[in-house]
Amino acid sequence: MTSTPSNSLARRAHSFNSAAAQYAANRPSYPPALFDAVEDLAGSTLTGARVVDVGAGTGIATALLRERGAHVVAVEPGEGMAAQFRRTLPHAPLVRADGNALPFADAYADVVTYAQAWHWTDPARSLPEAMRVLRPGGALALWWNMDAEDVPWLAAQAERVERYIGIGKKNGGFRAEAAFAGAPYAPQFAHRQVRWSRTVPLDTHLANIGSHSVFLVLGKEKTRAFLAEERGHLLETFPDGLVEEVYNVDVIVATRS
Repeated sequence: MTSTPSNSLARRAHSFNSAAAQYAANRPSYPPALFDAVEDLAGSTLTGARVVDVGAGTGIATALLRERGAHVVAVEPGEGMAAQFRRTLPHAPLVRADGNALPFADAYADVVTYAQAWHWTDPARSLPEAMRVLRPGGALALWWNMDAEDVPWLAAQAERVERYIGIGKKNGGFRAEAAFAGAPYAPQFAHRQVRWSRTVPLDTHLANIGSHSVFLVLGKEKTRAFLAEERGHLLETFPDGLVEEVYNVDVIVATRS
C-alpha cells in the first residue's frame, strides 16, 4: 500500500488516541439485530461464548457483547483508546495488543470480533492469527457501520466530504469480497447487511464526523471550517436540529474449519 505521509494508514490509526473521549461520546453504537445476524451466520449463540474483541477502542462493541452474555476479552493497541475503555468498562478484561499478533493460545476463543477495526490490520497476518486463536468451528466476525448513502442527504454529505479532503470518511467504502485481500488464503464467509438509524442532536452528528480519522489527521482549523459549513447544509434538512443518521452495518462471518 502506498500513501502520502499526511494521510498514511498508520497516522490515521493512531489519530484516535488523542480523540478517544470524542469518539466514545459521539460514535454510533450497534443494533441488537447485528448480534442476531452474527449468531445466525455463525450458527451458535453469543451467550456463554468466549469472545476476543479485537480493536475494541472505547468499548462500544465489548459492552454490547457482554450484554449478550458473552465472556469477552478486549484487545486494543492504542493508549488513549485503552484509557477511555478502562473508564467506560473498568471491570472488563483488556489486553494491549493488536490484531496482527494476538497474545492468546491456539483454539482459545469461540468467536473473534473486529468492530470497525479489521481495515486497520494486515490480513496477511491478522487472518491466520484470528483463525489460530479460534477453536475448530469458531467464528470470525467483522462488521462496520456504514452511512446509508441511498439516503439523499447522506449521499450529498459524502460528496461534500470527498470534495473537501479528497477521500471519504468511511475508508473509501466497503466491499465484502475485498475484506480478505492480501491474506494467504480466502476463507469461506457469509455476508449480511443490517439497516438501522439513530436520531441525535446536530452537535453530536458533527462531532461524530469530526471523530473520523480523515478529519483527525486533517487538523483542527480545517476540520472546524468544514463542520461550520456543514452545519448550515444540515440545518436546511433538519431545521429542528435533530439529525436522523441512517446506517447499514455490513457484517462478515467466516468459520474456522
